[in-house]
Parts: sequence; C-alpha cells; structure tokens
Amino acid sequence: MSQLFIVVEKLSDWSPYYPSEDVITFDTYLNLSEASAMAASGDDRRAAMAGRTRVVNLCRSYKYLSRGYYCSLLAEARGHHVIPSVKTLNALERKAVFTLSFDFEELDLDQALLTLKADTTQEASKRKLVVRSYFGVTNLPEFKTLGEIIFEQFPCPLVDIELKYKNGWMLSAVKPMRLTHLDDEDETAFASSFDAFTKKLWRKPKARKQFRYDMAVLINPDEKMPPSDAQAMKRLHKVAKQKGIAIDFIGPRDLNRVPEYDMLFIRETTAINHHTFRFAKKAEAEGVIVMDDSASIMRCTNKVFLADLLHHHKVPTPKTLILSKGHHAQLKSAAETLGFPMVLKIPDGSFSRGVMKAENHEQLEEKSEVLFKQSALLLAQEFMYTDYDWRIGVLNGKPIYACKYFMARDHWQIYKHEGSSTATGAWDTMAIHEVPKAVVQAAVKAANLIGRGLYGVDVKQSGSRVAIIEVNDNPSLESGVEDKFLGHELYGIILDEFIRRAELKHAS
Repeated sequence: MSQLFIVVEKLSDWSPYYPSEDVITFDTYLNLSEASAMAASGDDRRAAMAGRTRVVNLCRSYKYLSRGYYCSLLAEARGHHVIPSVKTLNALERKAVFTLSFDFEELDLDQALLTLKADTTQEASKRKLVVRSYFGVTNLPEFKTLGEIIFEQFPCPLVDIELKYKNGWMLSAVKPMRLTHLDDEDETAFASSFDAFTKKLWRKPKARKQFRYDMAVLINPDEKMPPSDAQAMKRLHKVAKQKGIAIDFIGPRDLNRVPEYDMLFIRETTAINHHTFRFAKKAEAEGVIVMDDSASIMRCTNKVFLADLLHHHKVPTPKTLILSKGHHAQLKSAAETLGFPMVLKIPDGSFSRGVMKAENHEQLEEKSEVLFKQSALLLAQEFMYTDYDWRIGVLNGKPIYACKYFMARDHWQIYKHEGSSTATGAWDTMAIHEVPKAVVQAAVKAANLIGRGLYGVDVKQSGSRVAIIEVNDNPSLESGVEDKFLGHELYGIILDEFIRRAELKHAS
C-alpha cells in the first residue's frame, strides 16, 4: 500500500482546496523520520512506510537550493517517489533541452493556433502564447497533446508552456508555477487534474485501510483487439477487492503514475518500440512488481529471437528458417528445405497480423516482398495444418489454463482479417489434466526459457508430434474463453502470484 505526502511551504497554500491529512509542510517533511511517521498513525502508517511513498512537491520555488529543490532531493535520498524529480528540476533550468526533445511538426502547433484564431496581424517576432498545464492537462484543449508529451518527459505539477513564433511556432520555455499564484478558475482546474492524477487525494482513510496493495492495470480503450475484454476486467477487479488489492485502470498517458502503485498488470498488446515496453521499464526502475516484465516483452514479441532461443534449447517447433532482405537465394533454399505451402512471418506481428501463406514459388516471391517492406528479417516456417491450436497458460512455471483455438471458418488461421473486420474461430476450454501430457510439457519448457511471468504458449499437435508456434508475453484473458473452466479462480491465481511477489519483496 502506498503513502502520499503533499508537501507545501505553508498549510495556508492549500487552503483553497479540500482538506487532506496527506498535506504537510516542508518543515514537517524535513523532520519526518521513519520512527516518527510510524508513531503518528500506528500500524497503518507502519504498513504504509513499508510500502511505497509518493511525494507531490508543491513548494513555492524549485530553484537550486530552495526549499522546493531540497524537498525533491530529500525525497529521492529517502527512496520516496517524488514529482518533480531532481532530474526534472535540472532539466527545466536548461532551455536548450526543449527544442532538442520534441518534434513540433508532429504536434501541429500551427493548426492548434489556427483553431484558436491567433492574431495574425501582429509582427511575427512578437507573437507569443502561454499554455498552462496542470499535471499534463492544459487549460487550452487544442494543446492537449503538447501538454501530455511535456508532462511525460518533464513531470511537474504546474507549469506554464511558452510558445513563440520564429519562422514557425516553437517551444521557448517551460516554467514551473506557484500554487499561490492561481486564480479561482486555475484553482478549480488544478484540483480536478490533481484528483485525476493521484486518485488518492479524496479517498477517505477508512477506504484506504481496506486494501493491502495498490495495483495499476494498463488498458487502452482505443485498442481494437485488446488481450482482455471489459467483463474480464470487471472480474479481475472483483477478485482483487476480495484479496485486499485496490485496482486503478490506467491508460497510455499515465506513465508517470506508475510509482504510485505496488503492482502493474499490463493488459494491452505489447511491443518493444511502444509505450507498453516503457511502462514495464518504468515499473522495474521504480521497484513496482510488473507482469509482464520488459525482458519477457523483448523475448516474446520478436519471433526471430524466440525461434533461435527455442532451437538452441531443443524445444520442438515447426522447421524454421530466417530470411534476410535482399538475399534472393535464401528464398530458393527455403522452398527446397520447407516445401509448400510455407508460412512467412514478420518478427513482431500479433493476432495473425504480418503472417502470410505461400502456396508456390510465385507467391513466395510476391508475399516476401510485401513483408520485407515491414522488416529486414522474416521467418519462413513449414506449414502444419491442424483444426485447432492449443493455448496453454503458464504462470511462474506452472500451467494454469488450457484452451483449444479453432481456425476461422474457411481459413488456415485462428484470426481471419478482411479489411476492417476480423473473424475468429470457436474455442474450447478445459482442465489442464485433460490436455495431452506432451503438449503441456512442451509449453512449460518454452515458457520457462522466457521467464517466470504470465505467458500464453501456442502449440500445434499432429498425431504424436508436438510443435511450439510461439510464446505470448501478454496472453488473452477474456470472459467466457480462457476463464470458462476456472471462472473467477483464474484471476485469483494470477493475483495470488502478485501478492506472493509483494510479500517476498517486503520480507527481503
């Protein structure tokens, strides 16, 4: 369970806002020892100090050697997670860092200014605009993206973003603002943004005491094919509450909220060059228990790495070759070695995207050319037709669920993508003991090569032959599918693993 400290220079600085026991002065924070903190609130505070401590530094000045600077410095020395960090404060002092850190063409500032009907009658050199940002939320909605990006890179509670025109609009400064300099309208916007950011400020102490741990669940409402549906997340939330875990659902723009939590469960399709990977890295850097971890994402999302790993450890797979762009002789070799039909894959595809089947030499040339536009390397794999693929869920080296994913109608894959629509095959879920032993053993062996997280291992079975197709670091958990046999117990098993890791961490 995390503890929140809101540090101000004087308690009167917080007078416009709802009273909170989390608000303390800098002097109080300065003299706050672990022993005195425990004595202040007994066992509940003791549990909090043993968990994570979040500090929101709202001192009046962040200048070097000011109280605000010392507050952030002291917080980091104590192992507390503070916003703004000393790194952020130092960066805000260096004006050059802004123009180096952003691609303003992508932000389309000129279009945002046109939307605002900016005064174009002024001399270009005098045109200037100030956008105020409260925890990344701007007072001018046209600059929403700009506020979010600046807050992600330089998280600071309250800043003024200054833009000026010089042969095009550019960022000229980001200046921290004092809480005491806000007017009534600003105070309302600040309080609303702060409430959304912390999700703890207005929570009553009694509600806080109900939970042992805080978990963030990363989801993306805009994802067309998420790994978990809304009903599955409702079930996770219900079971978590029973186990003493408070869940917050967070989104792609909430990277800086990760240190607030004890645990992070990624429920969005992962990729290396993607915010999901950054969330995993952030959690690891902050000591937050995360599933799945960045190493698992890296190992699973690149099929070239996975194929080499499985081959090296003699895990059964379909015959597989790695093809390089521009080496046409490899296509001929693949045809001779694998025969037709042949499956071609880009290394980081998901949900059957970036996967094609070549029936002959002509299609091999044609489809490899299409896929090489997306990747310098491709996987060529022998085609193993089966009516279904096994999916074995493995958590910390143990199988926890088993499904049969049947091929989509009149198609050779589970997913059939046609334009903007996607068709899927049927499924069947069963107990682990009903699955052929060889399938389970191969799945567990493959998963253990990746790590000790939660994985979905796809396995083909043809007679006595078993072959691993891939290992997914972010497997589907959908209501009525993967949880059909175990029901709510499946989510309990996963949450118990989070709790086990948290207890080990606190015991060490």
